[in-house]
Amino acid sequence: MNKKKRRSVSSKLPDVGTTIFTVMSQLAHETGALNLAQGFPSFEPPEALRERISYHLNHGANQYAPMTGIPALREAIAEKIARLQGRAVDVDAELTVCTGATEGLFSAIQAVVHAGDEVIVIDPAYDSYEPAITLAGGITRHVPLQVAANGHDFGIDWQRLEDTITNKTRLIVTNFPHNPTGAVLSAGDLDRLVDAVRDTDCLLIADEVYEHIVFDGHPHLSLLSHDELWERTLVIASFGKTFHATGWKLGYCVAPAELSAEFRKVHQFTTFSVSTPTQHGVADFLQSDPDFYEKLPVFYQQKRDRFCSLLEGSRFRFQPARSTFFQILDYSDVSDADDLTLAKQWTRDIGVASIPLSVFCESPFTGSRLRFCFAKDDATLEEAAQRLHAL
Repeated sequence: MNKKKRRSVSSKLPDVGTTIFTVMSQLAHETGALNLAQGFPSFEPPEALRERISYHLNHGANQYAPMTGIPALREAIAEKIARLQGRAVDVDAELTVCTGATEGLFSAIQAVVHAGDEVIVIDPAYDSYEPAITLAGGITRHVPLQVAANGHDFGIDWQRLEDTITNKTRLIVTNFPHNPTGAVLSAGDLDRLVDAVRDTDCLLIADEVYEHIVFDGHPHLSLLSHDELWERTLVIASFGKTFHATGWKLGYCVAPAELSAEFRKVHQFTTFSVSTPTQHGVADFLQSDPDFYEKLPVFYQQKRDRFCSLLEGSRFRFQPARSTFFQILDYSDVSDADDLTLAKQWTRDIGVASIPLSVFCESPFTGSRLRFCFAKDDATLEEAAQRLHAL
């Protein structure tokens, strides 16, 4: 009897492979290298926060949470937004708790992008954006950041962004504080963005997962702080980065009621609800320590300054990061190899794993630069710097 030949699978994402984070972390594991590649801390979340989650885990908070998130957590988020960004949001209509920022970004893109729509991303762009756009039937347009004359600072190329916007542009995805470059937006940047989209139907998604990790006394200016931008923006944020707990996958989306309603239509069928005891625990913790957010810049700036001081006298060129917990190092005085090759080579040869910037760009323009995560204990940073000094 002849068996019917099984139909071959036609991939919906034929150009997508394993993420660079998985590749480099796996290589670090195989070689025993220090993993300064993937962006997760080497220290634990606050003990008081873990205690509250444990309490709720053992006191009945183990069934489905409301699809939009438990009220106490949404209220805590709204209070934080009002205090830090001056925006009053409706906790019932404009706030949704989601399964980390990645789900929030995916659901937001699926909610507003239709087949044939063009979506602008700013390179280097986080690698989840384009696959989500493709699955929605959209077309991704890449606009690279500009590199400043000092070779370290990055910023939006406003003329190129404006030239890329057409009547087909449905969405612009921004990511500030920016991973991996650490670039931040100024008040003038927000005004330029308004000018670029004012006479269009273009929506905005703002990936702001590093909102509380901005250094040297500078504030984070969220898109939701600007009246005109707020009207067309979905802001995605993450508690994982804030509480040193990337494995919890807890985030939120804040957007005007009309956009939130569309977001929730997708969110409810992507994940429906988010870990109940985690939500309750975070809500309790924020009620007891509402200023925790404001302690993060000092905490991570000390980590940044420690890592940079350890690298003084090395052959790397760098400027201390303006935000996030990543430090960019220019290795052009050390090697002329491409960044992907060198990241893998140094993981094997000196035992320090990093992330190449070029993998986040449609066309490589970032040059000889690697990203190193400094959200690590001092011993790890000291050992990594010693190995890098030897190059």
